[in-house]
Amino acid sequence: MIRLKHFIRARPRLTASTLTGILCYFVLTQFAPHISVLTRGLFSWNVTMWLYVLAQWWLMMRADPARIRRIALLQDETAATVLTIVSIASVASLLAILFELATAKQLTGTLRVVHLGLTGLTLAGAWLLVPTAFAIHYAHLFYGDRSAEKALLFPNPPAEPSYWDFLYFSFTIGVASQTADVAVGNSRTRRVVLAQSILSFIFNISILGLSINVGASLLG
Repeated sequence: MIRLKHFIRARPRLTASTLTGILCYFVLTQFAPHISVLTRGLFSWNVTMWLYVLAQWWLMMRADPARIRRIALLQDETAATVLTIVSIASVASLLAILFELATAKQLTGTLRVVHLGLTGLTLAGAWLLVPTAFAIHYAHLFYGDRSAEKALLFPNPPAEPSYWDFLYFSFTIGVASQTADVAVGNSRTRRVVLAQSILSFIFNISILGLSINVGASLLG
């Protein structure tokens, strides 16, 4: 119970987003039972995912370094676990998209467009979620580590990096699969960078393949 209370206090945005997504699923089950379980799940996942991403970006745009440090210390116990869960959920959503596309091929007209739109929204949200979650984790590694070795070494280093600096690093990996002009300062962070690089490769290949698939479905 104490751990649950700490998690809710440390992760209010994740908690609220998850509960909203679960509520959305049960509402759809109650009032739209004709919708398939997979579609209901994808819709609810989108609600959870987009709420969480928007809430985190709202926080990141307004947080100063002092607040980033407080968040890093507060979330220290759950940081790695949450990052792992978010990454697994994002990859799982790719598999769900494949099944949803198979369903969309059997439909016509407006229903087909709606299903394809849902898959596109899911893919875009999952891609955005991964580097966002990793940026938050890099900030945690930088401000939560009290050792002499900093997690990231910025050129012309700012006295206290903001979330913009960590977003720059994370999205560079997501887009270009490289770390650009920011160096990695210790082995712990290298493992995280490696994990993000592999995830980014999976997502970029999946986006290419699914885009071709969606294009063929629209033309077919």
